[in-house]
Amino acid sequence: MYSHRELIRLAVHKTALRRRIASRRATCAAAAARVLAPVAWLERMLALGRKLAPFAPLAAVPLGFLLKRSPAAKPRLLGTLLRWGPVLFGAVRGLAGARPPRD
Repeated sequence: MYSHRELIRLAVHKTALRRRIASRRATCAAAAARVLAPVAWLERMLALGRKLAPFAPLAAVPLGFLLKRSPAAKPRLLGTLLRWGPVLFGAVRGLAGARPPRD
């Protein structure tokens, strides 16, 4: 059996150890929150993109006409975007909807 003094010393050591663990845990949690902030922002943007995805084809045509009228837009770039935009949009939607096979 341990003596009374030894038990008191161990209790003090245990308390100090628990405080140090709690401090390090709080530091790690703060660091993780700081590091993961861009990931949280990206998740919010992806969720917004998923909400707006059904309306994208409806907005593409008027947006294309607005860009075509814009004097700052380069005609070749705009023509290329209008020609290949729907194809790329469909390919991205198809790839996003693809799921890996289940085992």
